[in-house]
Amino acid sequence: MKKVNLYILGITVVLSMAFWSSTAMAVEKIGFVNMREVITTSDVGKKMYDTLKKSFDKDRATLKEKEAELTKLKDEIDKQRSIMRADVLKEKESTLQKKMRDAQLMARDFEEEITKKEQEFVTKIVPDIFKIVRAIGENEKYSMILDPVALQFPYYSKENDITKRVIDEFNKASKKK
Repeated sequence: MKKVNLYILGITVVLSMAFWSSTAMAVEKIGFVNMREVITTSDVGKKMYDTLKKSFDKDRATLKEKEAELTKLKDEIDKQRSIMRADVLKEKESTLQKKMRDAQLMARDFEEEITKKEQEFVTKIVPDIFKIVRAIGENEKYSMILDPVALQFPYYSKENDITKRVIDEFNKASKKK
């Protein structure tokens, strides 16, 4: 009788361990989506970045004009430095410094404006992208979908990368709007 109870107990322990280890060893389905790539390579993203690039190029041209003006003024001061009175030289150098600060402020303003426009765009489209990612995750029973770039994973399985599918679905959804 003790032997039978011992066998039953042993079988129960072995079956419990087998059941527990199979559940513990079950692999969760994890997907990956590079949000930055979705934003920059989608049709909507490409259009937005083209618009930003045009604005940036226009701003850069304005800054180049300012730089040329400043270079000309500096050269003029350097050429006439030896024959200029001290008070006139000081005034011209002061004017040059003010114009240089104005140019630096203008450059910073241009950069901040571009960054602000990009952030507004990203904030506007990310919820739509998340809806697509959620739908794919729910339909294909993913446990989670992560952004490997944002989380800086040194390695992830490319076969679980759904970035291309998200881009395709986002492009389709954007065309319907």
